Amino acid sequence: MEDRPLKLIDLGYVSELYREFAGELAAVGKAQREYAESMKATMTPQLDDLEAEITYLLLRATKPSSVMELGTFHGWSTTWILSALRDNGSGHLHSFDIIDNVVRNVPEDLAEGRWTFVKGDIKDTLDQVPADMGYLFVDAAHNSRFAHWYVENLFPRVPAGIPVSVHDVFHFPVTLPLHEGKVVVRWLDEREVPFFTPSRAKARADYNALNSLRDELGLAPIRGAGDNPMIYFTMPALPARV
Repeated sequence: MEDRPLKLIDLGYVSELYREFAGELAAVGKAQREYAESMKATMTPQLDDLEAEITYLLLRATKPSSVMELGTFHGWSTTWILSALRDNGSGHLHSFDIIDNVVRNVPEDLAEGRWTFVKGDIKDTLDQVPADMGYLFVDAAHNSRFAHWYVENLFPRVPAGIPVSVHDVFHFPVTLPLHEGKVVVRWLDEREVPFFTPSRAKARADYNALNSLRDELGLAPIRGAGDNPMIYFTMPALPARV
């Protein structure tokens, strides 16, 4: 269950969360910088600063009992999610990937008691998706074929009203042909579901506003500015698929 109703994810709401959780966010940012430095031989951070922090903030605000992460790579996003669940004092992360690099990279104190890793193709492990999912994070194969599969097969399993993040959508002002982003944005447009992105290429004004707010709050860079191509939206009600 979520701790409080999710508002429309937009610049105003995200800015509110930055101010509300600024102190905790500074502490997590410091820990993540140190973690990235200690793991630089085996891990390349994938999320840029804004999208990593917004993910953390939405998790803090909604306090989901269960989170699904589709795509872990080396574990940068995994550690951000687990940090939010730790700071919430509750919640369990279910991570799915075909490779298990993440298992060797995630600190034990973050993982213990709050993390389950499922290795394999999600098409074969779909029955292990948590039914009580309160947040969905997607950062896996970025081709249109896989995106068509997950909007048709995974999205109908996702409860309505929960936040969803999809990475690598807007590295450019428009989505690219044969890319995941075009499929997901079209899917949202067909259902009239708004999305928020801190993308430097797509939403420069919001990108600049959030970086100015970070400066105002005294939040130090973690990776650096970056492209921040992720999109965030609230899952609409869909016909269930079993």
